[in-house]
Amino acid sequence: MDYIARFEDLSMHDVERVGGKNASLGEMIANLTDKGVRVPGGFATTADAFREFLSHSGLADRIADKLRHLNTDDVTALAAAGREIRGWMMATPLPSGLEAAIRHEHRLMCAEAEADLQFAVRSSATAEDLPDASFAGQQETFLNIQGAENLIDAVKRCFASLYNDRAIAYRVHNGFEHEVVALSAGIQRMVRSDMGAAGVMFTLDTESGFRDVVFINGAYGLGETVVQGSVNPDEYYVHKPSLKAGKRAVIRKKLGDKATRMVFASESVAERSTRVEDVPPALRHRFAIDDDELLELARYAMIIEDHYGRPMDIEWGRDGLDGKLYILQARPETVKSRSGQVQVRFKMLEKGPVLSVGRAIGSKIGQGPARVIRSLDQMHLVQPGDVLIAEMTDPDWEPVMKKAAAIVTDRGGRTCHAAIIAREMGVPAVVGAGNATSTVPDGAEVTVSCAEGEDGYVYQGLLKYERTEMVMKTMPDIPLKIMMNVGNPEQAFHFAMLPNDGVGLARLEFVINNAIGIHPNACLEYRKMPDDVKKAIDAKIHGYGDPVNFYVEKLAEGIGTIGAAFWPKRVIVRMSDFKSNEYANLIGGPLYEPHEENPMLGFRGAGRYASHMFRHAFQLECKAMRRVREDMGLTNVEIMLPFVRTLKDADAALEVLAENGLERGKNDLKIIMMCELPSNVLLAEEFLERFDGFSIGSNDLTQLTLGLDRDSSLVAASFDERNPAVMKFLAMAIQAAKKANKYVGICGQGPSDHPDLAEWLMEQGIDSLSLNPDTVVATWNQLAGKR
Repeated sequence: MDYIARFEDLSMHDVERVGGKNASLGEMIANLTDKGVRVPGGFATTADAFREFLSHSGLADRIADKLRHLNTDDVTALAAAGREIRGWMMATPLPSGLEAAIRHEHRLMCAEAEADLQFAVRSSATAEDLPDASFAGQQETFLNIQGAENLIDAVKRCFASLYNDRAIAYRVHNGFEHEVVALSAGIQRMVRSDMGAAGVMFTLDTESGFRDVVFINGAYGLGETVVQGSVNPDEYYVHKPSLKAGKRAVIRKKLGDKATRMVFASESVAERSTRVEDVPPALRHRFAIDDDELLELARYAMIIEDHYGRPMDIEWGRDGLDGKLYILQARPETVKSRSGQVQVRFKMLEKGPVLSVGRAIGSKIGQGPARVIRSLDQMHLVQPGDVLIAEMTDPDWEPVMKKAAAIVTDRGGRTCHAAIIAREMGVPAVVGAGNATSTVPDGAEVTVSCAEGEDGYVYQGLLKYERTEMVMKTMPDIPLKIMMNVGNPEQAFHFAMLPNDGVGLARLEFVINNAIGIHPNACLEYRKMPDDVKKAIDAKIHGYGDPVNFYVEKLAEGIGTIGAAFWPKRVIVRMSDFKSNEYANLIGGPLYEPHEENPMLGFRGAGRYASHMFRHAFQLECKAMRRVREDMGLTNVEIMLPFVRTLKDADAALEVLAENGLERGKNDLKIIMMCELPSNVLLAEEFLERFDGFSIGSNDLTQLTLGLDRDSSLVAASFDERNPAVMKFLAMAIQAAKKANKYVGICGQGPSDHPDLAEWLMEQGIDSLSLNPDTVVATWNQLAGKR
C-alpha cells in the first residue's frame, strides 16, 4: 500500500492521490524553489490510505447510508449526522501500515533537522482547490503538532473533518458526491509565524477581479486568525507591472486593528496546541510587515501565478526566528477569475442613518430584517432573506450563509474563509465592522451596501437602489476618447473594468478629505498644534511615523491606486482645489483658513500654490506626485492645475512645480490646465503656450459666464452648460487648442448629464469627454449611433 508521499515527489498530476492542496505544495517545491520561492517541506498521506481506513468495519457503507437521505438545509439533522459520523471515525484505528509510515517519515525529518520538529497538519481533499470550487476552510487544520503520537492523532482528526457539518453541506451545495471525495493529510514543517506574521494574498483584487495587483492581508502570529476571520488584518496592494519594471510598487496600505494573535501553546496536542493572546497596542499601531517584505511576497505571488497560469489564492508566513518569508499553500482563485461577460452593477439611490461600517465583500446590495446570531446554536433562527449579523462566521455557518440576503460580521478581513464562501455564493458581506452585533437591532429592517468602494455600509431601513446588467463587449469606434472622472480611489479597480480611454479627471479632494482628514499645514507644524489637535492627528497617523509622511504617503496611495488601475492609459490628476471653507473642515483647518464671504471665488486653486500661506503645503502634493511617478513608476499620471486666473498665476504655479522636481517635459511629464474661467478662453493662446493642453471645466465656466452661484438653489434653474454664451466659450476653447495643436478635453458634469451636449462637443472636434462612470457605456453607444 502506498501510504505516504514526500512533497518533493508530488506534482499537480497527483491531485487524485493527495488532494489539491498537497499536490500544489509538491508542484511548487519541485518547480519554484530554484526561482527563490520558499515552501516548507513535509509529506502527505494518500487517498488510498484514507480509503483503506474507511473500509475498516464497513465504515464507508455506514457513512453512505447516513448521508443518503440527509437534508443539509435542516441544520439540526445535519449537526446530528456529522457528529455521529465523526464519532465513528475517531473510534476506528488507522491502518497499521499508515501509522508505521507516519512514524518513519517523522523520524527521518527530525533526524535531518537535528531537532524535534513542530508540524502543521492540514486537510487536503481530492475535490478541493479546483478552479470552480475552493472548499475554503471546510476541513480542519492543526498547528504546532510535535511528536509521532500527536501527529497520528492529528491525522485521524483531519480524516474525520471530511464530515464536518460545513464540509457535508458544501459538497451537496456544489454537486460533489460524498463517496468520491477522499482526504489526504498534509504534514508540513511549521514556520514560526507565531513569533512573526502571516496572512493571505491573492493575485487579483478580490472584489473587482482587477488582475494587475497582488492583494495581501497580514497580521501578527499564526495565519489562522486571518483565515478564520477572527482578526481585522492589515491590507496591502502591489502593482504587478510596476514591480516587473523594478519599481517600489506598493500602491496602497490600510492598517488593521490586529487585536489578537494566535501563538504556540505549551502543549503540542491537537485542539490544545495553540492559544490566542492580545497584541500589545504599540504593535497594533504598526504594519505587520514592511514594504521590502511586501515586494518580496508580491514577487512570489507573481511567480506562482505565472507557473499555474491563472489567478491564485496563497497563504504565507514570516518566520520569527530566521526572519524569512515562506509560502504555506497555493490554490486557484475561484470567484472573480470565472466572472463572465455580463457585469451586474448596483448603485444606492438614497442613503439613511449608518448603523455600522466595515470592509465590503463583493459589490452587491442586500436588504431584509436583521438577524443577530451569537452562536451556532441559534442558526435555526435565520430565515431566507434575513441579514445575518454575527461577531464572526466560519465555514461551519455555510448552511445558513446561503439563506442570507447579506452577511455582516464584527471581525474578519477580506481574505478570510467566510469572505471567500460569501463571494462564491454571491452574497454581499461586510466584515470587520467592529460593533454591528450591538449597533444593529435584531429584527430591524436594514440595507447592506457593498457598492460604494472598499467600505461596506449597514443602513437603517429598506432603501432604494438600482441593479443594472451590462454585457462587456468591444465598443464601437468614435472620433474621440471616452475617459472617466474618478474621485474615490477605492472604486478605481471597479471603474477600470468598464470600457474607457483613461481618466480625464482624478480629484485629490476625496483623498485629502476621506483618507487624510488633516490640514497639510497642521501636519507641517504639528509641534505647534494645541493638545486636542495633536491628539486628533495622532489617532490618524498610526503606521506612518509622522504627520508629514502620513500626508504624503496617503496622497501618493490615492493617486497611485487610480494610476495603477488604468495603467498604462492616461490619468490626469487635478491638484487640490479645496475652497477655504472646505479646508477649514479638516483637523487643524480653522487655524489656517481665512473666513471668506464667497469661497467659490476666493482663495482656491492655482492661486494657493505659490502663496506664502500655502506654498509649503503644496510641496507635499508635489512630493506625493513624484513618489507616484518615480518610485511607483506610474508615468501615465499627469498633472492638471485648476482655477488659474491669470498668466502670472500660471507662471508662479509652474515655477513651484519645477522647483519640486515636476518640470514640464521632464520624464515625459505633461501639465494640463483646467480651462474654466472666461479669462482662460479669452487668453487661450497665451495659456496654451505654457501648458500641454486644456481640460474644460464646464461647471465653473458656466457659473462664471452666467454670473450665478452653482451652490445656490435659488438660481439653480438658470445653470445650463448649453446656454449659447457658454457654448460659444466652449467652441472658442476647442478651436484655440486645435490651432495650437494641443490636447483639449472636457471633464465637467455637462456631457454626463446632457447627451445633446456630448454630441455637439464631438462635432466641434474635442479630443475627449471625461464622464461619470455610470454614463460611460450609454454615452459611448449614443455617440456611435450619431455617426
